[in-house]
Amino acid sequence: MIVSVTRSGGFAGLTKHGELDTSDQPDADRLEAAVQELVAKDLGTGRPQPDRYVYRLEVRDSPDDAAGVTQHTVAEQDVDATTAWLLDRILS
Repeated sequence: MIVSVTRSGGFAGLTKHGELDTSDQPDADRLEAAVQELVAKDLGTGRPQPDRYVYRLEVRDSPDDAAGVTQHTVAEQDVDATTAWLLDRILS
């Protein structure tokens, strides 16, 4: 699974991007479970707030899987502990 994250907004309005191939990671099962949990929770229901981050995630099963891409948007105030861990792993 390939997970890309773009973080935008915040006080300075800076953008940061990261991408992670879970198949290369020793904790691939935990990473993929966190992605599935994010999808199931539908955390993207909140509205962005001034000076806070917005995270845009793109998930695909393989690097060549352009048709199977899913996208999710999560506002900073909607991020729970599992999602925060996932975002930190991808953006660090």
